[in-house]
This record gives sequence, C-alpha cells and structure tokens, in this order.
Amino acid sequence: MKNEYTRTRYSDEELEEFRQIILAKLEQARADMKSLLESISNRHGTDDTSPTFKLMDEGSNVLIKEENNRLAARQQRFIQNLEYALQRIDNKTYGICRVTGKLISKERLRAVPHATLSIEAKLAQHNKRN
Repeated sequence: MKNEYTRTRYSDEELEEFRQIILAKLEQARADMKSLLESISNRHGTDDTSPTFKLMDEGSNVLIKEENNRLAARQQRFIQNLEYALQRIDNKTYGICRVTGKLISKERLRAVPHATLSIEAKLAQHNKRN
C-alpha cells in the first residue's frame, strides 16, 4: 500500500470517513447558526426601565448584535467551506493541497476537515505574509 505522500488521492473508504466527519460538523454548525440567528432576532425591550439604563442597555444591545452578526457571517463561511469539502469528496479531489498537489495529512483533515492547504503550504503562506 502506498503511503500518504506518494498517493495522488484518498481511497473511497477514506473519503467516506471524511464525509461522516464533515456531515457531523455541518450538522453542529447549522445548529449553531440557527442559535445565532435566533439571538440576533430576539430583542428584549427596556420600556419599563429608567431612561439612563435604557440608553446604556440599547448601546449594549447594539454591540452584542454587531458581534453576533460577525459571528453569523463567520459561521456562514464555515458552513460554506464544509459544503465545498463535500463537493471535493464527491469529485474525489478532497484532501489534495491546492498549492503542492500532495495529499493533506489525515490528522490535519480530521482537525480541519475543510482544509485545502497542507501544513507546509499553510506555513509558507503565513511566512510570506510576515
């Protein structure tokens, strides 16, 4: 059997293992997104409080809503990246580094299942920025 560094793609069995990991993460990510969206849409009124507290509370609510919007946007990108990973599994290109063309390690894919860069390529990208 070839090792990870000489093979050109993962086997169908390995791809299925990654599919299950991604589906589980996708289910959790969608549940988290639903909670975030619910927290954004829920507003607690301050009609029965003093004007000073009402002003502070509204300011706090704006900050919380902005943060939740940022989290929701990030969560949406995460969901989209997981969906793209499923597409790569379907076309059997999953786990191939888009820079080096080599297989991304199973350990990295288990930790970051939507990864498209090997550790080496990611480090090179990071070093290039700094």
